[in-house]
Amino acid sequence: QVQLVESGGGLVQAGGSLRLSCAASGRFFSIAVMGWYRQAPGKQRELVGEITRARNTNYADSVKGRFTLSRDNAKNTVFLQMNSLKAEDTAVYFCYAGGVLDTETTVNNYWGQGTQVTVSS
Repeated sequence: QVQLVESGGGLVQAGGSLRLSCAASGRFFSIAVMGWYRQAPGKQRELVGEITRARNTNYADSVKGRFTLSRDNAKNTVFLQMNSLKAEDTAVYFCYAGGVLDTETTVNNYWGQGTQVTVSS
């Protein structure tokens, strides 16, 4: 079982920056992919970006050039640096851990509880 604890959300003015963190804890061998999704009111949850253990990254087009993912494999933590924030980035941001090797033969995916990011225009 894996627990994902997010931090760093809050209220910021347009053009500002925020840094989200997500730490995974519990019993597991490894985590293949860590990343962030977001969900705005009335909209579906969408991918923001994800990063592999080898630190290969994939971003949504809407955040490319503004958001940067990084990962500390030793601490099982993923960071999302968000710059040049826009009002349309307002959403609940959910941490995601995919391809978690819980045991030698069991692989699961996990979600965090979510952290609110509000960008005022």
